[in-house]
Amino acid sequence: MPSKKSNRRKTIGRKLEYTFKSDVLFKMLFREHQHLLKRLIAVLLEIPLESIKEFYVTNTEMPPEEIGKKFCRLDINMVVDDNRVNLEIQVEDEGNYPERALFHFAKVYSASLPSGEDYSELSRTIIISITDFELFDCDEVHSEFRLLEVQRHTLLTDKCCLHFFELPKMPEVEAINPANEKDLWLALFNAETEEELEELTRNGGDVMGEAIQAYRGVTATDEFKSLEWLRAKTRRDEANALSHARKKEREHWQGVVAEKDARIAEIEAEKDARIAELEAQLKNKQ
Repeated sequence: MPSKKSNRRKTIGRKLEYTFKSDVLFKMLFREHQHLLKRLIAVLLEIPLESIKEFYVTNTEMPPEEIGKKFCRLDINMVVDDNRVNLEIQVEDEGNYPERALFHFAKVYSASLPSGEDYSELSRTIIISITDFELFDCDEVHSEFRLLEVQRHTLLTDKCCLHFFELPKMPEVEAINPANEKDLWLALFNAETEEELEELTRNGGDVMGEAIQAYRGVTATDEFKSLEWLRAKTRRDEANALSHARKKEREHWQGVVAEKDARIAEIEAEKDARIAELEAQLKNKQ
């Protein structure tokens, strides 16, 4: 179904200058506080934190020249034990996100096979997408997709897994169960006001308190402010370029239509003139 933006009410209050939906903040915070990222991944994938033996981020770099490129994506690639895990937050609904996530899965999955190795050595690849728009016609915040036979539901392979978390379906922060750490994390990503952060600080326990403290530390740095300004500028430039391209396209087709209308009018005029000429010839013969 076409994705849609939820109309659910957001908490009114002091609006945050930067939210956890900022991909620059998202990447910087978890690059610098990887123990929080490890906990987040464990919670989202519902695996015991202590069961994770190997964990590291493979794309920690954030060069300004990359952030300044058009259509640059700021995701986090990880190795979690024998799995390749990719985490991304997506704010804008461009109408093709499921296909984009599947394409990204294919790239990450195929890149996990060293040259010359057998296909059986491909790593299990998990894509985690947190979206600020609705994707699926259901009430559930979390949807998990795997490769299944359509009638028997037999699993083709366990090496493909895509998780989607739709933030607009989250309840208000006051309704979050403090014992549900997954909902606390998602509420943190969904927070847009100081009041929501204060509520999470009060009732979210030590983990939420540490995550919010880390947020305040990152957003106070000159590096973050500089990269966030560059990211915002790039997005404005992209929007302006897209708007200009659409305007040029409209002008082109308006020109095509105008040219066609003019040609039709010209043909009609020629036809009327020819009819008048024939009528005059008939009249003269009579």
